[in-house]
Amino acid sequence: MKQFNSIKLLVCICLFVGVHTNAQINTPNASPKAKVSQRIGISDVTIKYSRPSVNDRPVWGNLVPYGMNNLGFGTSTAAPWRAGADENTTITFSHDAKVEGKEIKAGTYGLHIEVKPNDKATLILSHDANAWGSFFYDQSKDALRAEITTTTVPHHELLTFEFNEVTSNSAIATLAWEKKGFPLNVSFDVTPIVLNDWRAKAKGQAGFQRQNWEQAANFALNNGGNLTEALGWIDSAIAGQFFSQKTFNNLQIKAQILDKLGKTNEATAVMDEALPLATIFQVHQYGRTLITKGQLDKALEVFSMNAEKNKDTWPVHYGLARAYSAKGEYKVALKHLRKALVNAPNEASKGRVQANIDKLEKNEDIN
Repeated sequence: MKQFNSIKLLVCICLFVGVHTNAQINTPNASPKAKVSQRIGISDVTIKYSRPSVNDRPVWGNLVPYGMNNLGFGTSTAAPWRAGADENTTITFSHDAKVEGKEIKAGTYGLHIEVKPNDKATLILSHDANAWGSFFYDQSKDALRAEITTTTVPHHELLTFEFNEVTSNSAIATLAWEKKGFPLNVSFDVTPIVLNDWRAKAKGQAGFQRQNWEQAANFALNNGGNLTEALGWIDSAIAGQFFSQKTFNNLQIKAQILDKLGKTNEATAVMDEALPLATIFQVHQYGRTLITKGQLDKALEVFSMNAEKNKDTWPVHYGLARAYSAKGEYKVALKHLRKALVNAPNEASKGRVQANIDKLEKNEDIN
């Protein structure tokens, strides 16, 4: 019986110790965790990090030593700075990207920086994204190295990653701490990414909607995509599929693709087919496009057709005024603008018409 009681006591002690050892309360980190993300095109860059404070400490060359160092823990004897605090700072690319002009595959990487005692630094992205800081840094696992130039920034008490100078295909991700900034240029080859995404989606539910084929063709047209492929996409939107429907919009996209392929006569024929399907404003805008391209006789023909079909309505006289002004016939243009002034739909429109009347009276083109 005594032995049995001893066994029960031992089991209770083990259970107590196990529960006590595993129990943890959730407390704030000294260096709070943070995450920042930026969309570029249809791709995302996400940086996760911890934010140490300056706290009146000398940072560069002291708290953050220069060069590669033996940190006295872990397996690395030549470690860079962890670019933050605590666990690895990580950077994730949703698609293949370029960092400082160097290619990097989609995925998550450990982000490290070798800080140097001048305005230079080495950015290091590591395949090992799950280590604690840089204590286990292994150069053989480097995915990318790039030399960067640091900048002077306003004082940042907390280490901060921020995205600046965002464009349609790139952004600058800057680590800013104390008064030093570490800018990293991240870019994506947006057009292939968008079109590859569409090619995949076209096999699914998105491929059953005409507008998606139109949008894909138009994007390829305006962003350096394969024009022959884009022509096939817009043809699918126009005819031959259960979702197809001939509209002014998709015929105009087709004409623009044909024009860019150098098939001018075919493009003109498609637009002639499209015009009867157009609204008064779509015809007006097409006429203005022709003026921009220097096709003044064709522009006058289009504006005249619009005026015949939509007698004395807004904005047919405005269109005719633009066409005659482009041809230098200012008196005829002025006559049409005065008619446009009468049927302008609101004060803002009347103001624009009057401003153009003033220009024509000075013998100035209104286009």
